[in-house]
Amino acid sequence: MDVHGTTAAGFETLRDAFAKGQAEDDGGAQLCVYRHGKKVVDLWAGRDKVNDRPYTDKTISICFSVTKGATATMAHMLAERGQLDFGAPVATYWPEFAANGKDRITVAQVMSHRSGLNTFDADSDIGIEALADWSRCTAALAAMAPLWEPGSAMSYHALTYGYIVGEVIRRITGKTPGTFFAEEIAGPLGLNLWIGLPEGEEPRVAPHFSDRPGLTAEQMTGLLGALGIDTTSRHARAMLKTFADMGAAMAFINSRKGHAAEMPAANMIGDAASLAKMYAATIGEVDGVCLLKPETVRHAMRWLTEGLNAPGDFAKMPSPSPHRYGLGYQLTRTAAPMLGEGSFGHDGAGGRIGFANPESGVAVGYVCNNMLWDGQSGPDARWVPWTEALRAAIA
Repeated sequence: MDVHGTTAAGFETLRDAFAKGQAEDDGGAQLCVYRHGKKVVDLWAGRDKVNDRPYTDKTISICFSVTKGATATMAHMLAERGQLDFGAPVATYWPEFAANGKDRITVAQVMSHRSGLNTFDADSDIGIEALADWSRCTAALAAMAPLWEPGSAMSYHALTYGYIVGEVIRRITGKTPGTFFAEEIAGPLGLNLWIGLPEGEEPRVAPHFSDRPGLTAEQMTGLLGALGIDTTSRHARAMLKTFADMGAAMAFINSRKGHAAEMPAANMIGDAASLAKMYAATIGEVDGVCLLKPETVRHAMRWLTEGLNAPGDFAKMPSPSPHRYGLGYQLTRTAAPMLGEGSFGHDGAGGRIGFANPESGVAVGYVCNNMLWDGQSGPDARWVPWTEALRAAIA
């Protein structure tokens, strides 16, 4: 495995560790690490398999749910400015959201996946193509009744997180989340990260791909039934529709229309160096820019989902690595240990990850194009060697 890029003194071991992690991957990847605001690792290797070309430092890729961490950062910036109160109802900023018993759902409940709106209703008209229609998606969520009692349980808001938090951002600032991100984060830091990719950047994209077979909708229905879950319930029908649409959604996000859309939970596109730099700027100053105050980060890292299970019958489903959430950021869990307790960030489908560890002053970005990681059985095997090497380097 040929690895390109640089490592600072004391971090040389990460080159071989990154190569080891990528040895069995027929796609490509980038790894970047900042320490105390300085870039100390910037590596890349492999191929853009779909376009049959090298995966370089100029390549950009879909970040999937790593996007949620960027959206959380925007929300915390507004909170620091006194424009957003996480304890306030969403309807404070978006009055239409109060419909159908949602008047008391708080911003914090949405950001910690406790709002009861973890997916669109099965009976809504939100299909895959509609995900690019901001007004349609937000109108559907405003009109929807919760799928379960808000605050009583936790269930991952894979797409709805972005539309709800994003609409709050839009109502406060008058800017779409993609525009706010470009002007307030990506621009000042000089990042190659976009929520809504400009067409001129399209040639740089390495599309994601996967050779792993997935469960069919019929198999998932059978699995739920075998666990004693009523598959005719409103919540189950909504979840099964989301699952049935997943393959089409992954293809959509690989399309130009999917790249251009603003989906602040799922479709940020960029490189590892920019992702690491963004997280470095949440825990310190980078190139004169500091996105968040230390007290903001400490507040964001409070574990808000402790003791909560999945709602209703869905608590019967096995969950070897349950999500742990603070205010918008993911905290360390079995399948995404980051640098251990005290880390925060977000992983993304197939193996992307971005995070920071304030105590060590470390921020990390890793992006790839091969969908190898399942998100539950353990850490991505590609992460393990360089994570171990990084821990040793900063010890």
